[in-house]
Amino acid sequence: MRPVTDTDRPAGLVPALLKQWRAQHGLSQLDLALAADVSARHVSFLETGRSLPSPEMVLRLGSVVGAPLRQVNMMLVAAGHDPVYDEAPDALPEPVTEAIGLLKAHHEPYPLVVVDRTYDVVDVNAGAWALFGALLDLGSSPVPGAEDLRALGLNLARLTFDPEGAQPHLVNFDDVGRQLLWRIQGEVLADPDDGALRALLDDLLALPTIRDDWRAVDLTVPSEPALVLHLRRGELDLRFLTTVTAFQAPQNVAVEQLRIEQWFPYDDATATACRTLG
Repeated sequence: MRPVTDTDRPAGLVPALLKQWRAQHGLSQLDLALAADVSARHVSFLETGRSLPSPEMVLRLGSVVGAPLRQVNMMLVAAGHDPVYDEAPDALPEPVTEAIGLLKAHHEPYPLVVVDRTYDVVDVNAGAWALFGALLDLGSSPVPGAEDLRALGLNLARLTFDPEGAQPHLVNFDDVGRQLLWRIQGEVLADPDDGALRALLDDLLALPTIRDDWRAVDLTVPSEPALVLHLRRGELDLRFLTTVTAFQAPQNVAVEQLRIEQWFPYDDATATACRTLG
């Protein structure tokens, strides 16, 4: 920790971010100080802008409160330090890419979808692409690469709520839609500086499929650990149990933002249909 001098860049963002992180976790200054193994006076000086944290202190505090790596970088820069986490959107380490490839292959013929923090689809396996083709009239084209997927602009959240997307084929839309909307609302509350996620939420709230009683998120309702999707179009009648996986202890922003959705057949008829589609 060092005192702020007239030659320092403005320190106003550092106290604001630190207070935001602490408030989101319901911590007092003393709670944060004990968890970070520093004095309460130290935390007070940081939150009032009397002192700027060292890079090590920013990383320690960010780890204690579970701040997104993007916000840790933001606080480092505000405190006059260089960011430490790579924010390039395609900066995926080779082991991560290989792990996703193995997951995709071993999950066939059942759908696997990789999305980023704003639910844009960044990767799919053949099972997911076959299902998208059947539901969304995408045809039977080969599985697209990352650049082609970006060009298509598929967004899993928008598809869920869009009356011209997957929503008409989602039999249990009331359950799935409410849970997904509340999840996104919670993510926006957890990271209010994320303009892209806020824009996604605003777009969803403008759709006619959003019920009025969903708009006020109820944070007392626990999130379901897994959801069952019931999809129906024509002769297709499919039920999937879905799970979401994230990478533990990511060391760059792109990895932290990835979510891997695996769809498991909920009954024998769905398993058979997936093999037929594939």
